[in-house]
This record gives sequence, structure tokens and C-alpha cells, in this order.
Amino acid sequence: MEVKILGPGCPKCQQTEKVVKEALQEAGVEANVEKVKDTMEIASYGVFGTPAVVIDGEVKSVGKIPKKEEVLQWIKK
Repeated sequence: MEVKILGPGCPKCQQTEKVVKEALQEAGVEANVEKVKDTMEIASYGVFGTPAVVIDGEVKSVGKIPKKEEVLQWIKK
């Protein structure tokens, strides 16, 4: 599983990364978590608000810190 956290590294982006990692650990799911700070790469996903979460190429959340329950739903196969 490929997870990308899109954002410049602001506190909301850091919190989003924390929530995603906690959810992955709780679910026992192995994933490659990558932080994307490049604005052009972020825009290539059609995202213009951060933080954003992309899982396996699909944008799941934009402009807010997702709840752990949401992330758990996204990562369950």
C-alpha cells in the first residue's frame, strides 16, 4: 500500500501523518508512507488545499485532518 501525505509540513500536516501512521499500526497494515512537500506534485493530484491524504493514487482527504476511524475505513481491503 502506498500512502502519501500532501502538504508543506505545517502542524496540520504533521498531525495528519500521525493519525495515518496510528491507523496503519492499529490495523496491522504494512504501507509505505511518504510526505510530499513539492507544490507542483501536490497540484498534480488536483489538490489545492492541504493537508491531503492519497492512498494507492486515490485522493481520500483534502484540507482537513482525517479522523482515525476514516483512515481505518480507507485502508481496509
